[in-house]
Amino acid sequence: ASTTMAIRSVAATTKTYLQPSSSIMAAATTVTSPTPPPPTRQIPIVCPGHTRPLAELQFCQISSEEEDRTLLVSACHDKLPMMRDGMTGDWIGTWSGHKGAVWSCRLDRSGNLAATASGDFSAKVWDAITGQALWELPHKHIVKSCDFSPDSKKLATGGHEGILRIYDFAEKVTSAKAGQKKDPILEIEQIVNNGGDESSSSKKKKKVAITKLVWIGRGTVLAADSSGSIQRWKVESGIPTKPLLSLQVHAEVRDMEFSEYQQILTVAAGSKVYFFETEGDMKLLHAYDMPIHFRDEGGASLHPSGKKFVAGGSDLWVRVFDFETGQQLECHKGHHGPIRCCRYAPDGKTYATGSEDGTIRLWKTDVLE
Repeated sequence: ASTTMAIRSVAATTKTYLQPSSSIMAAATTVTSPTPPPPTRQIPIVCPGHTRPLAELQFCQISSEEEDRTLLVSACHDKLPMMRDGMTGDWIGTWSGHKGAVWSCRLDRSGNLAATASGDFSAKVWDAITGQALWELPHKHIVKSCDFSPDSKKLATGGHEGILRIYDFAEKVTSAKAGQKKDPILEIEQIVNNGGDESSSSKKKKKVAITKLVWIGRGTVLAADSSGSIQRWKVESGIPTKPLLSLQVHAEVRDMEFSEYQQILTVAAGSKVYFFETEGDMKLLHAYDMPIHFRDEGGASLHPSGKKFVAGGSDLWVRVFDFETGQQLECHKGHHGPIRCCRYAPDGKTYATGSEDGTIRLWKTDVLE
C-alpha cells in the first residue's frame, strides 16, 4: 500500500515541521440526580471521512513564528488515520499504509512526527507533513496504544503482548530511510499479581494486555492494562525490575488522559471515571459512577480549566459533568452510534467526539458563544 501522501500541503508552505494499589480501591462517589438536565440543543460540526468506528482522538496545538493552529488526529478501524484542522474539522490528510485497524494515533508536540498503533502487529512513525512512513516498528501481536515523550525523542508502544516498548528517535528525521524497521531500546513486561500472599515465591502472576499509555514526564510512562492496573515506569536508563507505583481501578482501563496543566490523570474504566493526582503517590481525587459503561469503547476528557469533564461510551449521548461533584451539566445527542472517544481542545472552547457511526463531531463548550 502506498505510504506517501501530501498530508499538510498547506501547512508545509508556512511551516518547516508539523497510594499504592491496595489503598486506591476507594469507593466511588455515587452522584444521584432526581431530575437529570434535559438534552442541550446544539448542532455540532460533523466531520465525515472515516468508514468504520473511531478508536482515538488527539488535539495538538502548534504555536511558532511560522504557524499557529490546532490540529486533530484520529485513529479508526478503517486502517486510515487522518489529520484535520482542529477548529473547523476540515480534512488535511490521511496516512495510508496499515493493513489492520488503527487503534491509536498521536502527534509529537512540534507536529513534525505522527505515530500510529495497529491491529496489523505493527506501529509506524510518519512524517506528519508529507505523509511518508519513516519507520516501521514490528510487534508480535495487536498494538493498542502509542505516545511520544514530551521532548519528542522517544515513543512508547503497548498492546496485547503486555510489553511496554520504548523506541529512541533522537536521531534526525532526515537520516531515516522510508519505511525502515527499528528495534526498541527497552522492553518491559507488564505482569500483575493474581492472588497469593506477599512472598515472591507464592505470588501468582498474570499476563495482561496494555490498553493505554501516556508519558507524564521525560522519563516516566504510565501503562494501563486489561486487569485495571495502572503502572508507573521509570524508563530513562536500564530495565526496571518493578514499577515505581501501581494503581488499581475496578475494570479494564478503556481510556486514560494526562492533563499537564492540572497535573491530573483521567481514567475511564468499567462504568466509572476516575481522577488521580500525578505527583507523589498519585492520590485518588474522585471516582464517579456514570450512566454509561466503557466495557467496549468510550472515554473521558478533563476540561483544561479542571472544572468539568466530558464522557461518552455505551449509548449515543455526549455528557458533560462537574469535576468537583460529578453532577451532570449537559447532555447532547448527535451521533448515530455509541461514543468511542472524546477529547477537549487545548483552549477548552470545543471538544471532539468519535463514534461507532464513523464520524467525528466538534462541539462548543459554551453553547452561547
